[in-house]
Amino acid sequence: MTETETATAARLSPGNPAPEFTLPDADGKDISLASLRGRKVVVYFYPAASTPGCTKQACDFRDNLALLNDAGVDVLGISPDKPAKLVRFRDNEGLTFPLLSDPERTVLTAYGAFGEKTMYGKKTVGVIRSTFVIDAEGKIEKAQYNVRATGHVAKLLKEIGLAG
Repeated sequence: MTETETATAARLSPGNPAPEFTLPDADGKDISLASLRGRKVVVYFYPAASTPGCTKQACDFRDNLALLNDAGVDVLGISPDKPAKLVRFRDNEGLTFPLLSDPERTVLTAYGAFGEKTMYGKKTVGVIRSTFVIDAEGKIEKAQYNVRATGHVAKLLKEIGLAG
């Protein structure tokens, strides 16, 4: 895929079918979106394990996981990191939800979460921090691009009716 094609990856909108995927988790076990059908799923894409913003966001999801799970919502984190790096990230931060590896960036691209972005005033190509809420039937309920790592989970909980 050329840089231009990457930069124009289509963005998803509420009502779109969620692109199906099967990716390995930190332990190399394949997890598919289809296997979670019947439950709501938050799929979030982050640039790199063990970086400050990604750690903050992952820990926020970890700290709110019981609330989400009790409401019938599963959480999946996806990055281009290899499983070995995800194991260290999971173990160092005590993360209790699956972290999936997408080194070829095929799922990132299918969700429009990889492409051109602006960092510190400079255009670059990379992972666009994005979050999707997928309903029990596999349709996009919420599609959020360029989310901030800090405060994002609290905002998301309010939007889906799990926080005041």
